[in-house]
Amino acid sequence: MDLAVAFIVFIVSMVGAIFLDISMLLALFIGLAAFLFVGVHRGFSPGNLLHMGFEAVKESMGVIEVMLIIGFITATWRISGTITIFVYYGIQVITPPLFLMVTFLLSCLLSYALGTSFGVAGTVGVIFMALARSGGVDPVIAGGVIMSGIYFGDRCSPVSSSANMIAGITGTEIYDNVKLMVRTALLPMGITLAAYGVLSAANPIKQVDEALVRSFEESFSLSLWAFVPAILMLLLPLLRVKVRSAMAASIISGVLVAWLVQGVPLFEIAKTCVLGYRAQGDGLGTILNGGGLVSMLEVAGILVLSSTYSGIFSGTDMLRQLQDMLGRACTRLGRFSVMVLVSTAMAVIFCNQTISTLMCSDLLKQPYAAGGGSKEELAQDMENSVILIACLIPWSIGCSVPLSFLGAGYNSLPYAVYMYAVPICYWFTKRRWFGSDRGLSAAS
Repeated sequence: MDLAVAFIVFIVSMVGAIFLDISMLLALFIGLAAFLFVGVHRGFSPGNLLHMGFEAVKESMGVIEVMLIIGFITATWRISGTITIFVYYGIQVITPPLFLMVTFLLSCLLSYALGTSFGVAGTVGVIFMALARSGGVDPVIAGGVIMSGIYFGDRCSPVSSSANMIAGITGTEIYDNVKLMVRTALLPMGITLAAYGVLSAANPIKQVDEALVRSFEESFSLSLWAFVPAILMLLLPLLRVKVRSAMAASIISGVLVAWLVQGVPLFEIAKTCVLGYRAQGDGLGTILNGGGLVSMLEVAGILVLSSTYSGIFSGTDMLRQLQDMLGRACTRLGRFSVMVLVSTAMAVIFCNQTISTLMCSDLLKQPYAAGGGSKEELAQDMENSVILIACLIPWSIGCSVPLSFLGAGYNSLPYAVYMYAVPICYWFTKRRWFGSDRGLSAAS
């Protein structure tokens, strides 16, 4: 009964934070207090409970550091002109029947390199939506295409905050996860490209806004050097360079390009890395506003508090009864089927990709282990379910925020083919990667 009350307090706090448009951190603090009360009520001392939480936070510090570094990357890519030059040359290769295809592929490329869905939606996405509207392409379809592209990298990029978070909470290696995510994405990617090929041919762009192209040339020095930060971020991980080293190389090269090519003073670059990019005037550059260390502070804070939850849940075993029930469901339905159901429920309730992911981990880590599932399987199942499902729920932050950037409605979601092709294809092909997922008792 005490646990049920704590969950009600937690859910009400989260929903209240969403409707009142206040930080999730406050709701997490309230929920943490509720679960601490449950722990004390069950005989644990406050000191022991806080120690459990602290130990879990220590284990997640590597992921938190990566998230903060990502803030620097998103800033340097803006101020160095890296994002701009990708879009500029992307526009150059557009032919009328390939507009939607180019939009999808460029969104995939940038989201993979940057590892941020919101960052790409608020920059490249806004620009391509402007091109679609001015060129007579259905913006409903364009919105769905861009949603597919931005969540391609959010799911499988080695610099994605969600991918690093899952690697951290499951104790898996990010590169091993990415390698398997790329393999499991081949079939959904083929289906998505085929669908967008048909839609591109049926919705050709009638014209490209030349004024928009000229505004790129006026806002930045479109030197090929601006490609370097992205090339390093894409290439070095393929050469098995550590994530932090690849990020550092991308940041340093971005700073040098901004200083030596774009002519930005070093003090302004340092300020941008911390506070984010802010364009002067009201031109095209304002689309790129954002990024920086401060943009990742709330995400890092959410992960710290959520890790504290995980430590308390694990140390007190207070979720055992619910986990046992989920374990029996895994035996009957299969682990991935249960993961999809739990993912959907968590996304509907918490409206947040990060919280939904951490709750799925807390609830299903023990049932997976008890049923013979590996931590690598748990990581892949989460990447192929909650990471995308949480962004298909209309009232979820992962869905409503990008769509608001794009000026698109929820009727764009049916065209986000990649986002639901991944879990559907994985459900049919998972046995190829991990064998049966029906649990030990089913196997016997």
